[in-house]
Amino acid sequence: MTLLLVGSVNAHVGFRDGMAVLSSGGSAIDAVVATIRQVEANPDDHSVGFGGLPNLDGDVELDASIMDGRTLATGAVAALHGYQDAISLARVVMNELPHVLVVGPGAGRLASDAGFERKDLLTPEAKVIWESPFTEAGTANAYREKMHELAGRLSRDPERPHDAHGTVNVIARDAAGNLSSGVSTSGWAWKFPGRVGDSPIIGAGNYVDNRWGAATCTGRGEMAQRCCTAHSVVTFMRSGMTLAEALRLAAEDLHRLPDKYRSEVNIIAVDRDGHHAAVSTAPGKTYIAMSDANEITELERAFVPPPVDIPLAIPH
Repeated sequence: MTLLLVGSVNAHVGFRDGMAVLSSGGSAIDAVVATIRQVEANPDDHSVGFGGLPNLDGDVELDASIMDGRTLATGAVAALHGYQDAISLARVVMNELPHVLVVGPGAGRLASDAGFERKDLLTPEAKVIWESPFTEAGTANAYREKMHELAGRLSRDPERPHDAHGTVNVIARDAAGNLSSGVSTSGWAWKFPGRVGDSPIIGAGNYVDNRWGAATCTGRGEMAQRCCTAHSVVTFMRSGMTLAEALRLAAEDLHRLPDKYRSEVNIIAVDRDGHHAAVSTAPGKTYIAMSDANEITELERAFVPPPVDIPLAIPH
């Protein structure tokens, strides 16, 4: 059975660790966690874990989920403060609790109870980036208005070097043919405190079923939540579509959403036979893949433009 890792480009720092797990006979779940942990520890990645860009209050909030394609077991955490290893904590939820999703202070309590190390996640560089676009608002109304203004401006600025949306996602296939998928993120930068995107929501940003395949998302999570995008891709394959057809239809569904803050959504998927592909609603995007002990390869995502029967820009 061919070993496989597929992920967003920023997963590169953890791919060799993940493949080492697979090559030594480890499970797809072990490989996903090993890969994503390295991204969460990377201070140069401002979309995940340590060094992630904070919410509107200046607090770094992390979301993550993990799923087992063999059993459909899942675990997720959201709005986690003060702990770096969100993907590992999601696995604790999956393995040790009768729950799927634990959020906010409860997630922090679970991390403490499980012996995770507390850490200040806001790095000096991330703080400078966070402070750059605004000054402190004075009233609750101004506070909300500033959040809306930032959300709109940053989601539409293709030249901004620090994208407001960012996430790491990874799909692994082990020697037994089992699939696993994981997603971790610090979420939408400058988000309203407590905002939760698609990454920890099973079916929205993450879904896997050995019988049909796996899909994970990055980008504007609110759009993936509204379309249940990851689950849709897997369901389309279950209905008989090819991998490429399933990805294209899911992307076209995203294009049809009226959304004044619309931004790109990127999807990575693997079918039950281990074929992989990826699409984006924006051009020029890539993803990475690694099979067995081969080199990491960067590949182009298929660009799915808006269908001809809808406008390029949705009116406010």
